[in-house]
Amino acid sequence: MIKAVDRFLDHLTMYRLVLYYLMVLLGTAFAFCFVKLVPHDPLALAFTTILALAACWITNRAFALVFEVPANNESVYITALILALILDPVAVTDLKGIGAVAFASVWAISSKFIFAVGRKHLFNPAALGVALSALLLDQPATWWVGGNPWLLSPVLIGGILVVRKLRRLDLVVTFLVVALVTVLATTEPAQYGGAVKETLSSSPLLFFGFVMLTEPLTAPTQRWPRIAFAAIVGFLFAPNIHIGSFYFTPELALLVGNLFGYSVGPKGRLVLSLERIEQTAADSYDFIFRPSRKLAFQAGQYLEWTLGLERCDSRGNRRYFTVASSPTEQSVRLGVKFYPQSSAFKRALSGMKPGATIHASQLAGDFTLPSNPKTKIAFLAGGIGITPFRSMLQYLVDRNEARPIVVLYGTEGQDDIAYRDVLGLARRELGIRTFHAVANGAERGQYPGYIDARLVRLTMPDYLERTFYISGPQVMVKSLREKLLAMGVRRSRIKVDYFPGFA
Repeated sequence: MIKAVDRFLDHLTMYRLVLYYLMVLLGTAFAFCFVKLVPHDPLALAFTTILALAACWITNRAFALVFEVPANNESVYITALILALILDPVAVTDLKGIGAVAFASVWAISSKFIFAVGRKHLFNPAALGVALSALLLDQPATWWVGGNPWLLSPVLIGGILVVRKLRRLDLVVTFLVVALVTVLATTEPAQYGGAVKETLSSSPLLFFGFVMLTEPLTAPTQRWPRIAFAAIVGFLFAPNIHIGSFYFTPELALLVGNLFGYSVGPKGRLVLSLERIEQTAADSYDFIFRPSRKLAFQAGQYLEWTLGLERCDSRGNRRYFTVASSPTEQSVRLGVKFYPQSSAFKRALSGMKPGATIHASQLAGDFTLPSNPKTKIAFLAGGIGITPFRSMLQYLVDRNEARPIVVLYGTEGQDDIAYRDVLGLARRELGIRTFHAVANGAERGQYPGYIDARLVRLTMPDYLERTFYISGPQVMVKSLREKLLAMGVRRSRIKVDYFPGFA
């Protein structure tokens, strides 16, 4: 069951999954309105949704043109649908309500551009929009989507899929636990049962945690800052937390957390100019960019890359890719493999000319070298999954830092082997051995077939002492992980290269 779910999720980007989730929630709520299970007028709900979508789209288009940045329509639609699910639906004749929805929508999108440092916005857009609507217009969010028991099942099911996709279970669980503990700590013991039941079934707790808290651009990307962020928001989320007569609301709790997230996270968004393109293997190319400023990162980390596309397909105009260059290099290298039916993003990328620009942000990832240089390591790569190891090996070569590393590199054929120069340099300079597993046309000294348990045992008699790093197609990564566990490798010694929005 879990494997089937993962296969389904692997074909969706993170943004597309969240968009579908919100559409299902809104569609379900709309249907329930007709049978009075949701206490709103279906026409008012439809009108509010259209109003929020129009206001958000127009605002985003205007600011994108002024600031000359790529417009991401998926993000706009997500913000608009969130607003439609947390603001009370308004009728066509309710001018004050219409003004409040339009005001929240405009400010939600505007915040991405106005409240931004280095072209990275500070606050969750929907949270800021409804916070300003409450403070300035006295039109607060009611979070009705989280307060209706009939919507609890779709909120929970879709939310679990989002958390599974993002691999952010630690974030959501920390938030839920801290929020519940804080609710109990501020409630009389005799009322514990009612308080827990109300918090779980009649409050925005779950929707907030699954949708708002996990928004990747305003939440910390590293594990411990991420957990601290969730704890701060969870504490302030509890309804009885206040400073004097000022009580926190869910959106204010998130905005405070966003400030913390910004303080501990990477700052700003990069604009990178293409210098040249190098072919590294069959259908694989390195796009070498000149950054607008020096990028400080750890070898093996990834970035979210954004292109301005005239026409997007279902995968959108954003992608997560590992940085293939080393922190010691001045340029930023992006390694990509192209397939016969590539996405609109990859087609646009392949058509870039020197001088063209791309935007990058959201530096993140724990798939990095261990702090202890004596740790025995095994790099297991398949195809273009060699990119994070190219970054790490080049980094070690430039620092003349020898480590006990063995590389197993699996490809379909000889033409698919990338970064032969760096692999050879690591062997000559640092004694790091690479063993090639070639499925078709293996040459002398290469392993005929795919990376398997036999190859691991042949090349690493001490494999039980090693920490395994696995990178490549998701099917291969999952298969190798299961094989290593069956061989007795401890789960804590297996690191998988995974980032949100894989597709």
